[in-house]
Amino acid sequence: MARDRRTDALPDAQADDETDEQGAASVRVTIGQLEIANDHAANLLAVGSAFAEASRVGSDLLVLPEYTSGYDRRGVGPEHAEPLDGPFVRSLAASAAETGVAVVAGTTLPGSRPDRAVNAVVALDASGSLVGVYRKVHLYDAFGQRESDRLEPGAVDAPPLLLRLGGLTFGVLTCYDLRFPESARLLVDAGADVLVCPAAWADGPLKADHWRTLARARAIENTAVVVAVGQAGKGVTGRSLLVGPDGQVGLELSERPELRTADIDPRALAGVRERNPSLANRRYVVRPAEPRS
Repeated sequence: MARDRRTDALPDAQADDETDEQGAASVRVTIGQLEIANDHAANLLAVGSAFAEASRVGSDLLVLPEYTSGYDRRGVGPEHAEPLDGPFVRSLAASAAETGVAVVAGTTLPGSRPDRAVNAVVALDASGSLVGVYRKVHLYDAFGQRESDRLEPGAVDAPPLLLRLGGLTFGVLTCYDLRFPESARLLVDAGADVLVCPAAWADGPLKADHWRTLARARAIENTAVVVAVGQAGKGVTGRSLLVGPDGQVGLELSERPELRTADIDPRALAGVRERNPSLANRRYVVRPAEPRS
C-alpha cells in the first residue's frame, strides 16, 4: 500500500511517476507535520521549506496541518482569518506552481459576521489552481473546548472536496471530523480512495490513543487509505499517521516537527477492496442531518 520514503533518504532509483501495467499511477505524498505559530509570516516560511523538501523527493502531494496559516492553542478566531485571495492561499498557489506539488492545508477564513471565522481546508493542484475549499462541519465543542464560540460550521450538504492525483482520489475532512464516521463515508461515497485529515489534535489523557484508533477505524471501515496530519508543538499531539486500507499503520511520526514521505499504490488498495468488499456489501446510506433548532 505505502512504501515509506524518508525525506532524507529517498532512493535515487525510485521513479517519480510509478505506473502499473493498467496505467494507475502511484502517488507520492509528503506529510508536513509542522509547528504552527501565531505569526503568519513565520508560518509561510515553514510552509515554503516544506514545499522545497516535497519537491526534492519528487512528491505529488504535500499535506499540511489544520490551521497552518496561523494557530493559537487558546483558540483560533476572526483575528486569524484571511480571505481566499489573501497572503496564505496566494503563497500556497505560488509554491505549488513553482514546485509542481499539489497541496492540502488548513487555514482560517472570514465568517459571515465580524465575530466569527471559518475553519477551512484548501486544496490546490500542481499548477497552483484552487481545486476547492472544505469548511469544517463538526466544530470542536468537546473536552472543555468550544470552537463554536469563535467559528461557524460549514454546510453539511456542501459538495465534498476531492482532489484527483495519479490513480487515486483524495477526499478531505479535518480534525474533529475524524470522530464522525459519516464524514468519511460521505467522501468515500463520492469516490475517495484516500481520506486526508489535517488536524491540530489537542493533547490530553488518551487523546493520542483516540487519534490513532480513529484513524485506523476510518481506514478499516472504508477500506481506504488515511493520511492524518497533525500539528507539532505545545498543546497538540503531533503523531501524524498514514494508515492502509487494511488498518495497518505504514507511517507514524513522533511529537516533533517532521517531514516524511510515502508512496500510495492504487493496486494494493484495489486488492484490499477485492478481498474485503464491505463497501459493496453495506445496506445503509449516509445523509446530512436536519439542522438543530
